[in-house]
Amino acid sequence: MNDEEETYKLWRIRKTVMQLCHDRGYLVTQDELDMSIGQFKQQFGDKPSEKRPSRADLIVLVAHNDDPTDQMFVFFPEEPKVGIKTIKQYCTRMQEENISKAILVVQTGMTPSAKQSLVDMAPKYILEQFLENELLLNITEHQLVPEHVIMTPEEKKELLDRYKLKEAQLPRIQQGDPVARYFGLKRGQVVKIVRPSETAGMYITYRIVV
Repeated sequence: MNDEEETYKLWRIRKTVMQLCHDRGYLVTQDELDMSIGQFKQQFGDKPSEKRPSRADLIVLVAHNDDPTDQMFVFFPEEPKVGIKTIKQYCTRMQEENISKAILVVQTGMTPSAKQSLVDMAPKYILEQFLENELLLNITEHQLVPEHVIMTPEEKKELLDRYKLKEAQLPRIQQGDPVARYFGLKRGQVVKIVRPSETAGMYITYRIVV
């Protein structure tokens, strides 16, 4: 991949990452969300082959709108297949800055021991993994993907009470579903899915994350 293609790819990935953080309720400026390829080159460079930018330059740290102490890193490892040494370095940084959540944007994958370390560190440290190719496009903007709205615990309780339902009676969405991963949904959370309907204008369903 030449520098032009690689720069374009990194710009697209970082743009999706910013949208993902914003959609999870983290504070992201409009300038970050709207950053053009020209602005990206100006800020980070356009020669990835010469480490301008290096992936480490793209690191993101965001704070949540509702709770500024709820912060999250987004790391972009340099190595194509991430090993346990890199995970440990990230964990050390998270410890030093008192941050318990991070997303890793990996190029081709992770070694088995690195994957296992993510499991072992939870729930103290939550590290999610996305492949670069998964973030080239924002899945929630695809025309075939309906709008997903995450319900608060209060809204979930109100829904169950109103229809006299138990959690087990709700349709399910898997935690590994691409949209569930994009929003970082946890087991037990409920999403409202809004689809356009020719007859009713809108067709609403609810799903619980399992």
